[in-house]
Amino acid sequence: MERIRHFFRTRQIAVALLMFTVVASYRQNVHAYPSGGGDYEVATTNLGVRAGLTVASALLCDYVLTVAVSVSSGVQYAVAAVPVLRGHKVELAVVVVLVLMTTNLRGVRESGTFFAVPTYLFMVSILGMCGFGFVRFVTGTLPQAESASLNLVAEPGYEQGLAGLAGGFLLLRAFSSGCAALTGVEAISNGVPAFRVPKSRNAATTLAMLGGIAATMFMGIIVLANLMHVRFAESPGEQLLRDGVPVGDSYVQDPVIGQIAESLFSGFPPVFYLVAVTTGLILFLAANTAFNGFPVLGSILARDDLLPRQLHTRGDRLAFSNGIIFLAAAAGGLIVVFDASVTRLIQLYIVGVFISFTVSQAGMVRHWTRLLRTETKAAARRGIQRSRVINSLGLTITGSVLVVVLVTTFTHGAWLTLLAMAVLFLVMRAIRRHYDAVAEELAVGDEGATRTLPSRVHAIVLVAKVHKPTLLALAYARASRPSVLEALTVVVDPDETRRLQEEWARRDVPVPLRAIESPYREITRPVIDYVRSIRKESPRDLITVFIPEYVVGHWWEQILHNQSALRLKGRLHFTPGVVVASVPWRLSSSERLGDREEAPPPALLRRIRGAGAEDTADHDDDGRDPA
Repeated sequence: MERIRHFFRTRQIAVALLMFTVVASYRQNVHAYPSGGGDYEVATTNLGVRAGLTVASALLCDYVLTVAVSVSSGVQYAVAAVPVLRGHKVELAVVVVLVLMTTNLRGVRESGTFFAVPTYLFMVSILGMCGFGFVRFVTGTLPQAESASLNLVAEPGYEQGLAGLAGGFLLLRAFSSGCAALTGVEAISNGVPAFRVPKSRNAATTLAMLGGIAATMFMGIIVLANLMHVRFAESPGEQLLRDGVPVGDSYVQDPVIGQIAESLFSGFPPVFYLVAVTTGLILFLAANTAFNGFPVLGSILARDDLLPRQLHTRGDRLAFSNGIIFLAAAAGGLIVVFDASVTRLIQLYIVGVFISFTVSQAGMVRHWTRLLRTETKAAARRGIQRSRVINSLGLTITGSVLVVVLVTTFTHGAWLTLLAMAVLFLVMRAIRRHYDAVAEELAVGDEGATRTLPSRVHAIVLVAKVHKPTLLALAYARASRPSVLEALTVVVDPDETRRLQEEWARRDVPVPLRAIESPYREITRPVIDYVRSIRKESPRDLITVFIPEYVVGHWWEQILHNQSALRLKGRLHFTPGVVVASVPWRLSSSERLGDREEAPPPALLRRIRGAGAEDTADHDDDGRDPA
């Protein structure tokens, strides 16, 4: 047993050293590429588009899994502390994701303030717990964990411990699980634009602090767990024995940190509750690294036409709202599908982030090699060579870990992550091809300036009855001064059509009204056929169809109105040579919305007050402010 403990201590030290290596490597990334593209920008610039797409798909998957795993882990703490929540893990996890989404939609500054206090409390409580534990160990008063009296039996197939192939595989599997501590490092390199000036230096400093604090807490907890003989099993009811008998399903296994804190602070419960609460809360807040990194990465990919352009649009709080909402929806879907099970979700984890680690470090090695070819100053060359050595070491170590992770987790669920990455890779390539094809189709060539103008404009106003929306549409149509103007109605009920024609004549409307037959009492098909017949007779004519529409103020009113107009517009948009003009008539229920829109949005107010250059630069492709 001592031999096994020794090997697992060695594993934790290896994970800590790996963390220091990755942090040191990513400090080079941040200084070299401060724009926020992170691993994607490094891979695309130095290794090509395919490498960049591979990294992007890996990071997108890992961000979603970060939220799902972190929130599901936090829910486990909540359920253990509040038994009444048992049986509602999925619902609680989804609610937490929605809270995180809403907080991040409030903006970077607001979400940072919201998350700062519990983060600092967690660091103080964990570091304080570790320090207090080591003091008690030195003074000889360190207690044993409650589970220390139990015996831990091996899983089937691992009865021989670390001897043989099975033991080696077990060690590697434990190491790959420990590598979960490294996720989140890449989020800083992807979120450099969110830092204050000087962005690169602040991001690099944050990385160093992250690595130091995380490694200290990680090693402190592991050492204390070994000194206090903490027992923790994947299936505690079967693998934990008391006097040679399994403890059974009634045994409640507390998390490792909970077991340590409960024994250390048994005489002072408030400190124990502080550690337990902040640990559970920090697991929820760990998902915030993904909510910071995913929207920025999605915006960069959308800017490069690899994802829908809506992900590049900021909301009125200057956050990438669509990316935040998409991440929350994807993570919530995973939580529901996997029943908020950390054991099942963790198997999908790690793979994506180490793929991005490895490819990124390869790109950085090529980056420094390229700079060395042109740099002539001795001091600068020494700095570049030092950075290349750091990234080369990072490439070697992260590549080796990637192989270990793939071998040990592939059959346990990592293949699903690889499949999702492959699908994302193909989808992003397809999106890029679509945008390229659209741009090529819309580009103005030499013939654009001499394109033949339409010979005439034939305007058609669709009429159902003589009322204010119809008269308004007629007024707009007449103001456009078309070559031909006519009103059109479809004969669905002959009596109604006759009354419409009589009312038309009685009011002496100065536009001819044409009634077309509809054998099957359908409206859309006869209108489309009539428009196409005009187009066939005069191919050079431009046909403008004016459609009166109601503007309503309640969602349920949309169901009661405008369905015919929507169907007609949908069909007419696919008819060549036809322009559809919607003429809105605002019903009284929409007045409250019109009054609400009179106040300028918050983003516009900030611009008026001279917010910043970044605020004024956010525009959609057509030049309008997205707010």
